Amino acid sequence: MIAKSALAPLLQESTPSLVARQVREAIATGEFAPGSQVSEAALAAQLGVSRGPLREGLQRLTAEGLLIGIRNRGLFVIEMTPENVVDMYIAREAVERAAARRIHERDPRAAGESLLEICVRMAQAAAAQQPEAVGAADIAFHETLVGASASPRLIRMNETLLTETRLCIQALEATYASGEVRVEEHTAIARSFVAGDAARTDQLLIEHMRDAVRRLCTSD
Repeated sequence: MIAKSALAPLLQESTPSLVARQVREAIATGEFAPGSQVSEAALAAQLGVSRGPLREGLQRLTAEGLLIGIRNRGLFVIEMTPENVVDMYIAREAVERAAARRIHERDPRAAGESLLEICVRMAQAAAAQQPEAVGAADIAFHETLVGASASPRLIRMNETLLTETRLCIQALEATYASGEVRVEEHTAIARSFVAGDAARTDQLLIEHMRDAVRRLCTSD
């Protein structure tokens, strides 16, 4: 019997895919600010690619909703208006609840234990008053949650939604939940997976998403 190898074939990533991934990350980190224009010429020079693959990569981000094309003006990064925040969280709630149901059908304990490990990092960052590290752990938690569903489509949709979430954190950080509250909410979700309580997970995800909308859309 041939032993199973840890090695797997390397997958080549197309130039448009690389462009989309790098620009998506630049949007998420705030390098391309919400509402800012994306210059094709400058970006092509910066990335060292020709205009054809660049445009294809940018078209992917337009299809994802991260860029908006305005006639006779060009491409602009989406702005996280209250309407966009609400719509994004509606989609996140649907994706993560679907992912959670699938996890509970598979191996909820393993997923929950992985999520608890991230909660420990989040708690350490909160205690050290490191908001950027708390935010990174928050994103890692939701990325891991959806990843544990092993659904390529949910994972693909979640990638765009988490980019928009990072935009929210960048633009609306003052209204975002404190580190301690975020640790409590995420830890409760993780423990519900460990306990195998699908109904509890579902309810906590609903509350978590809707609480985030209330905080992010507050005008106070």
